[in-house]
Parts: sequence; structure tokens; C-alpha cells
Amino acid sequence: MSTQQSNAESHQSAVQRMVDFFEHITPDTVAELSRIYVSDARFKDPFNDVIGLADIQRIFSHMFVALDQPRFVVLERVVQGTQCFLTWEFRFRFKRFSPDTEQVILGATHVVFNEAGLVTLHRDYWDAAEELYEKLPVVGGVMRWLKKRTNS
Repeated sequence: MSTQQSNAESHQSAVQRMVDFFEHITPDTVAELSRIYVSDARFKDPFNDVIGLADIQRIFSHMFVALDQPRFVVLERVVQGTQCFLTWEFRFRFKRFSPDTEQVILGATHVVFNEAGLVTLHRDYWDAAEELYEKLPVVGGVMRWLKKRTNS
């Protein structure tokens, strides 16, 4: 087996480990993020831009405090070298309103791995206005009105 084939399999394995972790994340497993990320990894999404494992763990721990039944479903993946692009659904229920209605946010993640297969960069892309704000009670009405005005 060539070194290139071995590296490709190693990267595929790192991606699978990350997908498995996030599809089964719980409040207890958040502490195990060090199996996936380097200590000085960067995480960025529409609300956060942090460097360091402790801050990344804080974000995912807060997810379980703020939402009911949060879970990720990875739909597709593209792996090229040490980089990966994932598309996913984030499913959850709001605690404060419509707790019986499951919400879904569609998004994508760009991941960069080091040679050891640990994440150095995790950047989530999703439309906070459409995927989240439009679903909120008062803010949602304003967002939908603004969207309608800008599209007319």
C-alpha cells in the first residue's frame, strides 16, 4: 500500500470518527472532544469564533442546556487530502416555545485535519436568518417581512 493510499484511508477514518462522534454526542461525551480536536483548534459558526478545546466544549455543552434533544445527522461528505466538507441537519426542539415541534437547521461544515487526524479547524456554514430567526416568535415575523421586502 502506498503512503498516499495510507494517508487517504487515515483521513477517511478521521472523518468517520468525527461523524460518529457528532451523530451520537451527549452532554457526557462533550468532554471527549479531545479525541477529535487538537488543543488549539479553531471553531467558527454564525454565533461563535473561538480557539481552544475548552471554548469548543463550552459551546457544545451550552447546546444541551439551551435546547432539547439536539442531534446532528450527517448527510454527505467530501474528503480531499486533509480537508473535509460535510452537509448535515441539526435537529432539536426549543425549550421555551413550541417544545413539541422538532426544528431542523440545514448546514455544512468545513473541517481541516492535521496529519494525526485531529481537527485543527471546524467552520460551520448555515443561514441563521432563514434557519433560526424566522422560526422564533416575534423576531420570525420581522425576518419574514424583511425577506419579503428585499425579494420584491
